[in-house]
Amino acid sequence: MTSANNTRFSAEALTWDSNPDVQLATALAHKAYLAHLPPAPTLSTYNVLDLGCGTGLLSLALAPSVLSVTAVDAAEGMIAALESKLASPDTNNNNINNTPRNVLPVCALLQDPDDPRLATDPATGETVPTGRRFDLVVSHLVLHHIPDLPALLKTIHGCLVPGGRVMVTDFEDTGPEARRFHPEGKMDGVERHGITEGEMRRVMEGAGFAEVRVERAFEMGKKVETEPGSGVLGPVVVFPFLICEGTKG
Repeated sequence: MTSANNTRFSAEALTWDSNPDVQLATALAHKAYLAHLPPAPTLSTYNVLDLGCGTGLLSLALAPSVLSVTAVDAAEGMIAALESKLASPDTNNNNINNTPRNVLPVCALLQDPDDPRLATDPATGETVPTGRRFDLVVSHLVLHHIPDLPALLKTIHGCLVPGGRVMVTDFEDTGPEARRFHPEGKMDGVERHGITEGEMRRVMEGAGFAEVRVERAFEMGKKVETEPGSGVLGPVVVFPFLICEGTKG
């Protein structure tokens, strides 16, 4: 991710969770992931890496279903927001135990599967002396910010245990209309207007993934600018999202 992305997302971190589009997209992605993952007896054994975790909305949603989540983001503001959530007990229904204890925030621009910042097990607090690997890597609404998708997918492949899975979601590039997903004033750091099935299949297979599947997972309606650059939101456009899966052989 570029410095433009890091600056923008750090600045937006404090208000990120108040955006209903962010909440809806995360909820839909979480539902799609669970529909594609194995049931509880197996899923509860998974150590998960969430790349581009933001304020941790997806990480915290997955945490009750898995063994651990290592939540990575390059934007310091986003990681600070997640750390604040984890430091403040969730008192909903007067139950302080709602705050997950198996999520570890990590501020990093991950380029090396052996990055020592991944070495700590969130569930136990123990540090793995050699490269720590994961059963599942997820990433939501991150790919369209990445300049070099092949490099990212190769890094993800290296982060997985043999037989581990990658599962990523982003909006689909359906043509010129896909550009409207972002207001013109927020184009800094946007590397592509969505992803395509063909590109993702080629990139994932090129990174070494087997059993690659790329398909539409859900659709989301979102208000877009009445005119490019106007800053005035008006019509609702429905954007399809792709889910991209693969297995490390």
